[in-house]
Amino acid sequence: MMTSATTDLTGGCQCGAIRFAITAAPVRVSICHCRMCQKASGGPFASLADIRHEDFRWTRGTPSSFQSSSIAERDFCADCGTPLSYRRIGGPNIEIMTGAFDRPDAVVPDLQFGTESQLGWVAGIASMPGKTTLENYGRDRLDAIVSRQHPDHD
Repeated sequence: MMTSATTDLTGGCQCGAIRFAITAAPVRVSICHCRMCQKASGGPFASLADIRHEDFRWTRGTPSSFQSSSIAERDFCADCGTPLSYRRIGGPNIEIMTGAFDRPDAVVPDLQFGTESQLGWVAGIASMPGKTTLENYGRDRLDAIVSRQHPDHD
């Protein structure tokens, strides 16, 4: 989790049209396995940093939103589609997708929700064989890739 000495963490969408900053540590950082979070993230779960509205600000652009249920809205970039947040309508906090932070390693989950929908294979992820991007692509193919992704900073 973010240390108290850290005063500002930033992040944004893949294309850079939407950027944000937080000025205090999240209230909590969690993983949600519910089916709605699976669909909203396009993954097996969503990882979310819960931040008080007064500690959060959009610093570039305005995200689009989708009311995913009668109690919540989810923000995303209309240009590149990056999922950015979950918000309870009228709630005191905004939950930001941890992968959208420039330093996602600074917002570490310590709680899980929606475990009734957890996919059976998720528990084994840490023990799966793995390869680095370089090992997967090889130097020549990796060097030929031109990224259009916004860098993890402004």
